[in-house]
Amino acid sequence: MTTFRLTPAVAADFPDTLVALVTATGLRGREPWPETAAALETLERRLAEGSWQPADEHDPRIAAWHTAYRSFGTNPRRVRPSVDALGRRLAKRGSLPRINPAVDAYNAVSVRHGLPAGAFDLDHVTGDVDLRHADGAEEFTPLGEPGTVENPKPGEIVYADTAGVLTRHWNHRDAHRTRVTEDSVRVVFALETLRAADDGPLLRSAADELRALLAPHAADTAVRHLSPAHPEAAL
Repeated sequence: MTTFRLTPAVAADFPDTLVALVTATGLRGREPWPETAAALETLERRLAEGSWQPADEHDPRIAAWHTAYRSFGTNPRRVRPSVDALGRRLAKRGSLPRINPAVDAYNAVSVRHGLPAGAFDLDHVTGDVDLRHADGAEEFTPLGEPGTVENPKPGEIVYADTAGVLTRHWNHRDAHRTRVTEDSVRVVFALETLRAADDGPLLRSAADELRALLAPHAADTAVRHLSPAHPEAAL
């Protein structure tokens, strides 16, 4: 069992935080996921038709993350929140990347709802996971760069287990060690908002949508939440 914790310091700095943790066990990432493929294609078609646009930095959902990034010393126009970067890529290229079905599922949900999302392979997580401020001594190996080691800046907000950092700049980039592949069978997906009072219902709807995409290809799925009022969730 892995426990995710929202630390008191982060809760104090961002009191309207809400994180949905969607878990999937017995995941089957090598079979076709037609619902996920259709979700991606629908977004791309709507973009091409002009009936929908991804949220950008002027949208309150994204602007809140830009403000948060600046508060812990990150320039959000150089190091963008994941949903901001993904939406810009979609708007520019007209398509979303196809990585693997599980990653494609959370990308589709993330960009459709304008909410950051990430995922961790729980079989490669060591101990519990804290959403906390970095102390500067931790190590992080970026996704796709197994030979690179970075040290987050002190005060930067990170997801970290007992072996190192899992996500830098709160939700900018995931770690290589806990990346989700076609062979991942126990995965937790995180969807986040800093505006729970405004976007809590949106976040819950997005979590349910992601769970619905995962459920046909998993033995079991569940949704739990982290907030200042409920800062721990055992997965």
